[in-house]
Amino acid sequence: MNSHYLDTPIGTLRLVSDGRALTRIEFEGQHGDDSGCGGSDAVLRACAEQLGEYFARRRRHFELPLAAQGTPFQRSVWKALAAIPYGELRSYRDIATRIGNAAAVRAVGTANGRNPLPIVVPCHRVIGSNGALTGFAGGLESKQFLLALEGALDSTLAVPGAGV
Repeated sequence: MNSHYLDTPIGTLRLVSDGRALTRIEFEGQHGDDSGCGGSDAVLRACAEQLGEYFARRRRHFELPLAAQGTPFQRSVWKALAAIPYGELRSYRDIATRIGNAAAVRAVGTANGRNPLPIVVPCHRVIGSNGALTGFAGGLESKQFLLALEGALDSTLAVPGAGV
C-alpha cells in the first residue's frame, strides 16, 4: 500500500493506493496507520492532481482507477453515487430506487457512509429526502463546502445547527 497526504480547503486528506488503483481517501482525524505503507505512486500523483483541479473548479469528473473494497450491495450504491453529475443532488431514496431496491433507503445511507472514496465517488451529493444536509464522514461543514464549490447549494438546504 502507498499513501500520500494532500492539503485541501477541507483539511488534509490521506490518499491510499495499492499501486494500481486508489483504495481509500481519508479525512483529517480519520487517517489510518502508515506502517507498512510505501511512498507515493502514479495513481496517488494523478489523484492529488485531479483533486487539486477539482478544488480549483477546473475538474468536474475524476478519471482514476478505483478499487474500493465492499459488499456487492455497497458497490452497487457506490456505482450509483459515481453517476450523480457534478453540481446535482440526490436523496437516499433516489439512490435506493436507482439500484432497484426502493425499500433499502436506510441500507443505502449506511453504504453511503462507508464509501471509502469520498469526493471522487461523490457521496457528498446525497441529501435527506426532506432536503436537509445529512451525515458526511468529513463533517457537515466539509459537505456544505463541497456542495457550494459545485454550485449545488441553494437557500433550501440546511445543516442542522448551522446558520445556512
